Amino acid sequence: MQPWQTRQDGLSRVGLQDSAEGETVRITARVDYAVRAALELAAVAPEAMTSERIATAQAIPSRFLQAILRDLQHARLVTSQRGREGGYRLALPPAEISLARVMRVEQGFLADVHGERPEDLDYPGPASALATVWVAARASYRRVLEEVTLADVVAGRLPAHVSELVELEDAWRSFGDIPAR
Repeated sequence: MQPWQTRQDGLSRVGLQDSAEGETVRITARVDYAVRAALELAAVAPEAMTSERIATAQAIPSRFLQAILRDLQHARLVTSQRGREGGYRLALPPAEISLARVMRVEQGFLADVHGERPEDLDYPGPASALATVWVAARASYRRVLEEVTLADVVAGRLPAHVSELVELEDAWRSFGDIPAR
């Protein structure tokens, strides 16, 4: 299974690993589907696209896509129109919608620890500074996802700091791919 592929039940997760530490950032299938659906809409903006075309183009199970599109409508990121010229369209220009904004519709906080915000954690003893590390990790994650828009991804032009991150030697390797030191 490729990293971008998910099971039909939508319960699998796409794992992005920080190769230096072995920690995994989990992106649920539902979040992955939501971002991919929004990207399909961004690619045809301001035109509309049917859910069937989105599902086919991105290999998203139809029942999950319908629920995701409803969520995106409730969040006022997507509108729908019935009829011959109907379908779904973005409610805002693609350049005004960050990946983080789409992700939050499906998962709430971008980063949490056992369902808690990192800043709300209080660890005892030697782990007392750990919440600060989780906050820093969230800030780094946010810096990418808040600043990359749907328009950036569709155009294949990412902000400079994001492009620099993917140029790092170990950016494309998972933790298990790095030889032991």
